[in-house]
Amino acid sequence: MGYEMTDDEFERVAEQALDEIPAPLLSMMDNVAIFIEDTYTPGPGEDTHSKLLGLYEGTALTDRDSGWGAGAMPDRITIFKDAILEICSSEKQVVEEVGITIVHEIAHHFGIDDDRLHELGWG
Repeated sequence: MGYEMTDDEFERVAEQALDEIPAPLLSMMDNVAIFIEDTYTPGPGEDTHSKLLGLYEGTALTDRDSGWGAGAMPDRITIFKDAILEICSSEKQVVEEVGITIVHEIAHHFGIDDDRLHELGWG
């Protein structure tokens, strides 16, 4: 692992990153839960060596129709602690990478795809 951090320290960094998201943007998010997990487990058919920093699972706001909300489970954003710590060598880098990852996954909730995020510098 590149940088070591306790679960509590990492959670604090993630909370700070969320605090930096503008309130008007956060208020537009709908039915989203954010989690921190140690590692990503690839699903069936995925490369077993896949390393993700974060993952958005759900239905983007741009894909929801008028019948979407009835009984829908919350969308899920997961931040993967070990993958982020592995690529960082300082707390400053962890803070930056967690912030980028959270913005990236929130953008997926708003319907922005990976290609566009890379163009915008949030890849």
